[in-house]
Amino acid sequence: MIIKKWNLINTVFIFTVLMLMQISCTTRMPSDLSKESIIPKPVEVTPTGDYFALKGGIAIYVQEESDELAKIGRYLADRLNPATGYNIEVKTALNEPRPGNIFLKLSSGDEILGDEGYKLIITKKLLKLEANNPEGLFRGVQTIRQLLPAAVEFAVKQDGPWEIATGTIVDYPAYSYRGAMLDVSRHFFGVDDVKRFTDFLAYYKMNKLHLHLSDDQGWRIEIKSWPNLAIIGGSTQVGGGPGGYYTQEQYADIVQYANEQYITVVPEIDMPGHTNAALASYAELNCDGKARELYTGTEVGFSTLCTHKEITYKFVDDVIRELAAMTTGPYIHIGGDETHATKVEDFIPFINRVQDIVASHGKKVIGWDEIALSTLRPNSIAQHWANVENANKAVSQGAKVLMSPATRAYIDMQYDSTTPLGLHWAAYIEVDDAYNWDPATLVTGIGKENIVGIEAPLWTETIKNMNDIEYMVFPRLPGYAEIGWTLAHARNWDEYKHRLSKHGDRFTVMDINYYQSPRVPWAGEK
Repeated sequence: MIIKKWNLINTVFIFTVLMLMQISCTTRMPSDLSKESIIPKPVEVTPTGDYFALKGGIAIYVQEESDELAKIGRYLADRLNPATGYNIEVKTALNEPRPGNIFLKLSSGDEILGDEGYKLIITKKLLKLEANNPEGLFRGVQTIRQLLPAAVEFAVKQDGPWEIATGTIVDYPAYSYRGAMLDVSRHFFGVDDVKRFTDFLAYYKMNKLHLHLSDDQGWRIEIKSWPNLAIIGGSTQVGGGPGGYYTQEQYADIVQYANEQYITVVPEIDMPGHTNAALASYAELNCDGKARELYTGTEVGFSTLCTHKEITYKFVDDVIRELAAMTTGPYIHIGGDETHATKVEDFIPFINRVQDIVASHGKKVIGWDEIALSTLRPNSIAQHWANVENANKAVSQGAKVLMSPATRAYIDMQYDSTTPLGLHWAAYIEVDDAYNWDPATLVTGIGKENIVGIEAPLWTETIKNMNDIEYMVFPRLPGYAEIGWTLAHARNWDEYKHRLSKHGDRFTVMDINYYQSPRVPWAGEK
């Protein structure tokens, strides 16, 4: 009897311990949405101290029968399915779906959200994302990705759990233009590399991809009316490699891929300088009628189109006509920088006429800040990279300015004297230097009302492959994205560097080769 009583007591004790262990394994500590490492930093975060869990059987519901919303739903599902293994489906719903699901819907009349803003409402039962436009929903989807564990970006199944802290996020950008430039002329990068670069921009809510398509070292876009531009001008690159160019079908594919991520491609044909590849392709573009030799060096400022010849303007018109027809966005970038071989009295009428040509094909002009020497059309944009006086001349003419100061925003600059890639003619730009500036106060006389946005250019004199691109872009790109999205008063390096540190795991999972700056307390380090 005593033995039976002891066994009963022992059984009850073990059962109690097992129950407590089960409870301890399933009970979560309260979650705090405001502590999540979202980049760019949202405008408003209100935590409610619980969590929403993605579980098997979850579906993404989109409002009504909308093909565009369904595409965004599938985009999200495609990024969640590999790691979760859930085979999440996209369905339609008129109203909020049953608990445990994700709901994407369009709202109306919330003026504060604008075109790209969104509102994310996370409860224990439902994750609801709403916006005025599909573009806003797509930006909000990037926030959902960042709220999940970094392992969600793996391409193979992981264990989970997949939990998101509850609360509400209201978010919208400070500037309408937030982009990066990829120079494919100094070194050529194929379609897949450009698409991967585009993915990086989308992840951090950037919305412009500037492609530098022509320079002294290479012409990278097929122009059917001037075929030698690609065949001859595209045949080399810095150092004498094979070069390359995009067919019109490949370029259209890049544009479409970017559009699907609500990113506008801004193509650049640099002129009248940085044109040796064109001058080597067609002798008649030179004032002496003699074709130039192909160039594989890195010097600048020695080439120029012959601005007095009428054939030059036929060339420009044909190129812009074909490029505009392939480009869905509103902008054509005409370069205009470092035209040391072009006299100012020739440069000004040339830029004036090229602006008219671009407008005749239904596009707006962007050019480096030197174009402000001309008479700018009202909707032209001057991209400030070096000359403060030029930037102010643009504003005095009523033009907007795109901020790309070389000393802060050029991501081809070395991090410091020990890093192997890049140049340092403008500055060494460590991660904190890249982050710690305000576009609206950088140049005296140019305020936020004059600025369309920010762009971080990557020139590729020393950049040869995707591994090199990633090293120069990360971890600086998230900071540029935040400068463009988040108001200056809400940004602080000492706070930001801790959010950035948590993205180191994401870079690793996404197989990104990044520079582990000593100025960032990367997760796992003291």
